[in-house]
Amino acid sequence: MSAFSLHGLRPAALARLRALRHAGRRWRLWGVLLLVVGVMLAVLVWLARNHEIDEVQRVLDRDNADAAQVLRQGLARRLQDLHGLASTSTSAEDWTPAALALLDRHRDWLRLEWRDAALRPLAAIDSPYYPAFLGDDSASHAMPEQEVAETCAAARKLGGAAYADSRFARRAGGVGEEVMELCMVVQQGQRLLGYMLVTYSLGGLLDAMLAPAYTQRQSVAFTQLDGTRLAVHGGARRGARLFVSQHVFDLPGNALVLRMEGGRQTPDVLPNVMTALVTGLSIALVTVLVLLARDFRRRQQAEAELAEALAFRKAMENSLVTGLRARDLQGRITYVNPAFCAMVGFEPDELVGQSVPSPYWPPEHAHEYGQRQAVRLAGDAPPREGMESVFMRKDGTRFPVLIIEAPLISTLGKHSGWMGAVLDLTAQRRAEELSRASQERLQATARLATVGEMASLMSHELNQPLAAIASYATGSLNLLRDDDAPPPGATLADVRTALARIAEQAGRAGKVINSVHDLVRRRASTRQAVAPRALIEAVLPLVQLQARKLGITVRVHCPDTLPRAWCEHTMIEQVLLNLARNGMQAMAEVPGPRVLTLRVGAAPAPHRPQLRFTVADTGEGIGEEVGRQLFTPFFTTKAEGMGLGLSLCRTVIEQHGGALAYAPQAPRGTVFSFTLAIAA
Repeated sequence: MSAFSLHGLRPAALARLRALRHAGRRWRLWGVLLLVVGVMLAVLVWLARNHEIDEVQRVLDRDNADAAQVLRQGLARRLQDLHGLASTSTSAEDWTPAALALLDRHRDWLRLEWRDAALRPLAAIDSPYYPAFLGDDSASHAMPEQEVAETCAAARKLGGAAYADSRFARRAGGVGEEVMELCMVVQQGQRLLGYMLVTYSLGGLLDAMLAPAYTQRQSVAFTQLDGTRLAVHGGARRGARLFVSQHVFDLPGNALVLRMEGGRQTPDVLPNVMTALVTGLSIALVTVLVLLARDFRRRQQAEAELAEALAFRKAMENSLVTGLRARDLQGRITYVNPAFCAMVGFEPDELVGQSVPSPYWPPEHAHEYGQRQAVRLAGDAPPREGMESVFMRKDGTRFPVLIIEAPLISTLGKHSGWMGAVLDLTAQRRAEELSRASQERLQATARLATVGEMASLMSHELNQPLAAIASYATGSLNLLRDDDAPPPGATLADVRTALARIAEQAGRAGKVINSVHDLVRRRASTRQAVAPRALIEAVLPLVQLQARKLGITVRVHCPDTLPRAWCEHTMIEQVLLNLARNGMQAMAEVPGPRVLTLRVGAAPAPHRPQLRFTVADTGEGIGEEVGRQLFTPFFTTKAEGMGLGLSLCRTVIEQHGGALAYAPQAPRGTVFSFTLAIAA
């Protein structure tokens, strides 16, 4: 109705119209207020419902973490019991009753086995509380031996115990369950004694280790990583919503998931709304009280967590062997840990608050330490830089230390002082002295061993030239007999040749002494360019002399066009002579043709061409067992041998930058070869 039409109404009707208008406004205001209160109550109910859901999930997560911790502790205790069984039982008669007692104590164990180092069963026993496995004769057939070997190999690699992947084991009566094997290594020091095998029931683990508090409100299950259920214990409370918490349960060699499920009833939204409408006027006060109570609880919780953190930090500091010392910006000591007090011999109240000079400073170094601390407090010294120093204990004794300091920053980010870590170097210095003394004794022992090695080598290598000298001397005496009938074909030139050979071998013996002396001292010999044929011809007379005695044919293949070798010719000649003598001795008892072949040829190399010297025989060859120890010093297959010839040969060739090797020869025999560098 317009303002103009109102003028035509009577005053009573106008009053009633105005009253209706005011009433409509009041109802609209109350409607808005009710809508606001309803929205606020709906928001509060929604927040309460979400908080209830979050609280249920948080409690479920906490229960799941606690259950996982309980399971880990239970498995650790069972592993300790298994260690005790392995250490106290040395025979099957002692092991069986002890194992039966453990099966009675741990109802989650299905079977115990004792195996030796080769995984052969020594003893086994099944739990009397479970029906038998479905198999041929015993539960030992339930897990394949290949998986047993893999699990025990993993346990050996980890140095303790390993768990196998879970599997389904069938039992009599058409039932079955998921089981998991544990293999524990039994060893004494570094010696492997055997293994302990335990078959766990996953359902038995949950039943035996988890208290009813974990399973009366929710269900607990072991699942695989892909969600496949393996074992379930307890039952979830039926409700409108299902809450799930999963925790990865890592074991050495296996990984499972601990899954916990719990239900929750549907929140009573409508009754809560009606109650909220009735008590709407008191919500503000109740909210304030609730907030105050919650803040008070949170404050108490924060104080308890702070106290636990302080206790944890205190326990950690008490367990340290490193001394900790804190100083403020004026250099006064504000904190010391027990390790630092034990290091210097002072009590904490004797150190806290002390400034320059500190009680543990030696008087003779007080001025130097004071200057150094002034530099540190001025901030000129780099942080976290170790510095060695000397401290003095309360009884006056000095000891070396290593000090590492870093800035101490407060929670507001302000530099409030310095925190230093002090390490006692007394044990390290003592260990260094002992190591130095041990090195000196080791060097003395090495020198004595070198002297013995030189004597053995000289005795071995001089036998050959001395034997040659004796042979030539005997031949000369035969040529110079007193009777007038000299041997047929003997002339004075033969005597001169024999005497020249004696002189040559005597000089050879002297060179052997000098060369062996240089070899033992690991000193480089005088090397020169030598023709390969000259090396062969130098040892050929001695080789042919022994070959004629044994009926052996000697063949030489050495072209004159080959380049010269860079070597110490006396030592290489000795190597050739040793290899040739070994080859002839290998053919001494062999029937049929006996041929010794000396061959020299070019050997291609990746970076530089070389010469390859080959000594081949037609003997019985070298067996695999002898071949593994062929170059080992003092290893020999000869009754009169010393076992140094091939070891010396390999050392000489390696000092020349080559390599000594052997290989079988078809149809029979052995080929020894070595390489030498070509002279530039």
